[in-house]
Amino acid sequence: MILKKGTKKARTRAPGTESEQRLTLIANHLRDIIEVVDEDPNREGLRDTPRRYGKSLEFLTSGYQANVLGVVGKALFQAESSELVIVKDIELYSLCEHHLLPFYGKAHIGYIPNKKIIGLSKIPRIVDVFARRFQVQERLTAQIADALVEVLQPLGVAVVIEASHFCMMMRGVEKQNSQTITSAMRGEFYSDPTTRGEFLNLLKAK
Repeated sequence: MILKKGTKKARTRAPGTESEQRLTLIANHLRDIIEVVDEDPNREGLRDTPRRYGKSLEFLTSGYQANVLGVVGKALFQAESSELVIVKDIELYSLCEHHLLPFYGKAHIGYIPNKKIIGLSKIPRIVDVFARRFQVQERLTAQIADALVEVLQPLGVAVVIEASHFCMMMRGVEKQNSQTITSAMRGEFYSDPTTRGEFLNLLKAK
């Protein structure tokens, strides 16, 4: 199930809170990396970088410490509406698991209620649960769609993500204007071309 956290491998930890332990481990490993690339981790500009990087990485991977049910809370409401609901242009930032470089873009999400609706602010929060992990865009798109299906049990869910990947922009093919588009269609959006077309047409509307 999407809604449950995965199990984690046991790791040797330093004394202190779990967050502080993670921060210390990350900082220590980054100091080693700085030395491997022939830099001095003790020079002024880099002295505090390992800890700053650790705090940054903790935030960027905070999705591992979150779960969808906790994010949604009590923001599910009974409703008779079965009309299409769309939240578009949801900004997202994630880290590509292949090179640990960022990718960023927008998610567009639609669902058809089945006697239940969700607080609109919870949809971007669900996006962040999965975006703030090491990811590939294809899996991210599917995870968001499947989580909404489990939470809402709607008649249909549609997720489209448009993103730019630094692993293609800064390295490799170095194509700065490239963009990747992925989609996940569930329920009526998958089975009914008319419903899918309505969603895609509304995404184009300004």
